[in-house]
Amino acid sequence: MSGLYLHIPFCKQACSYCDFYFVTSQQYKQPFVDELIKEIRSRKDTRFAAEKVRTIYFGGGTPSLLSAGQVHQILEAISETFPLELEEVTFEMNPDDVTVDYLNDLKKTGINRASMGVQSTDPDLLNFMHRAHTSEEALQCLELLHLSKFEVFTVDLIYGNPGQTITSLERDLDIILGYNPQHVSAYSLTIEPRTRLGKQVELGRIVPPEDDTIATHYDVVEKTLRAAGILQYEVSNFARPGDEAIHNSNYWEHANYLGFGPGAHSFWWETSGRAGKRWSNEKKLRSYLNGSWNSPYAEELLELPALAEERLMLGLRTRKGISEDTLQEKYEVSFSPAQTEYLHRMEQQGKVITGNRIQLTTKGLKIADTILLDLLTI
Repeated sequence: MSGLYLHIPFCKQACSYCDFYFVTSQQYKQPFVDELIKEIRSRKDTRFAAEKVRTIYFGGGTPSLLSAGQVHQILEAISETFPLELEEVTFEMNPDDVTVDYLNDLKKTGINRASMGVQSTDPDLLNFMHRAHTSEEALQCLELLHLSKFEVFTVDLIYGNPGQTITSLERDLDIILGYNPQHVSAYSLTIEPRTRLGKQVELGRIVPPEDDTIATHYDVVEKTLRAAGILQYEVSNFARPGDEAIHNSNYWEHANYLGFGPGAHSFWWETSGRAGKRWSNEKKLRSYLNGSWNSPYAEELLELPALAEERLMLGLRTRKGISEDTLQEKYEVSFSPAQTEYLHRMEQQGKVITGNRIQLTTKGLKIADTILLDLLTI
């Protein structure tokens, strides 16, 4: 089973923290859809179309800048190219694009999971993040999703903003939970160097919050969502049991996936099962419209040792963890005595659960990156 990722590169404006590929010009939307369909159809009758597709994910950018008709065209091309056994079709959207009719039309195309980029309901924080939507639009879209026919909807939230108070974060969580989402993705604000926020920090105009403050925000998010029955299953992802994101879980478990659109990444195991290839399209819409997707922009062959390290990093960021049997049988690696001793030491501190399956506890997930770095550099 494989997954498909579709990168829709259009945005109304640049959010201050975002380093994903996007363009703010809207004039090439239909030419882009036409080219995206060409790229999708180019996979027909190839080895990539031999596996049944389990998940489809529309990401961006802002997929909700496409019309429901354009989304239908894309999904139709997919159904004509790949064998489908769909469990999840996710569509990212922004609050200012949502109407009752648009949600209903998306549902008719086959979208069954809506991902809403709320980030905050605080007007000052939305302005700081340079989001295109208002607090009122955020509340309205949550109401529409709550009343919609979508089986699952997920809400994105960003914490750890400069100047953000615990009271403000708790208010955001209370408001979001009032609409009974099945899934919440909560991310600590990341300062990327080539973004508007990164420039402001570099110039000293904005001072990022201390690590202790971010850790406190994390605790508030985890405890509040857990009390509401929305449980952490990955460092930044929380869901009611049974509503975890299948598409993202495929990434963490090294399932095959294809990416379409400018800047989209793909990963596919070699037939030997002893290596995997990762490649991407160029991050340039004009080149993409001229067919640059015909040849990979960046490509690398990953041998088992590199894949094992990556699988360990991905697996330990999830509540599920990873089994030693998987590491040995699929990746032909096992923990060294020093790594085993380190894991037992972390277990004594209440951060790791050992056994055949290695898992991080809530306490461990809070410092997952530190544990992984220590484990891989022993």
